[in-house]
Amino acid sequence: MDKRALYSLSYGVFMLSTRVGDVVNGCITNTCMQVANNPTRVAIAAINANYTCELIKKSGVFALSMLDETCTFETIRHFGFQSGRDVDKFADIQLPVDKNNIPYLGWQTCAVISCRVVDSMDLGSHTLFVAEVEDGQVLSGKNPLTYADYQSRVKPKPEKKQEDKKIIGWRCKICKYYYEGSQLPEDFTCPLCGHGPEDFEPVYEA
Repeated sequence: MDKRALYSLSYGVFMLSTRVGDVVNGCITNTCMQVANNPTRVAIAAINANYTCELIKKSGVFALSMLDETCTFETIRHFGFQSGRDVDKFADIQLPVDKNNIPYLGWQTCAVISCRVVDSMDLGSHTLFVAEVEDGQVLSGKNPLTYADYQSRVKPKPEKKQEDKKIIGWRCKICKYYYEGSQLPEDFTCPLCGHGPEDFEPVYEA
């Protein structure tokens, strides 16, 4: 299966945070939707192995920061690419808190909602939490960051391995003369220093 097909689903990207006593943690998630009105309820999915998921099961409350189009990969990496079991993601960061005293992202965020869990379901890899929205704030007029936009624009592209890159030229290791072309003739002699093909190295596309 080509998993890139799933990138076309219209997800948002969020920072999900919670608190149990003095312990605060948050992670990045891309699964949230409104599922009911009057009362307003949303459903989120959190990875069972994540510390945030473990804490939400204990606290029953969470804040959902809706990341906007200015969000950087550094922000996503900070909250999404390290575990709260190993580091305190909120240490030395001054963040506002919601009505449940849960910190939420005060920048690169267009809105935040405060929620209380009313039901949950174990989905194997994830837990689905259904929660009632207790409060909400609009923080900016910027557009929300979508998962598709994250994949295409924010997430760094993996560097190609040298063996996967196209050779576009050859450079003399002695005098740095550059020969343009993917193939260096076997009998080629450097016009500057007179050295042969054995003293040339390939130059790959960027």
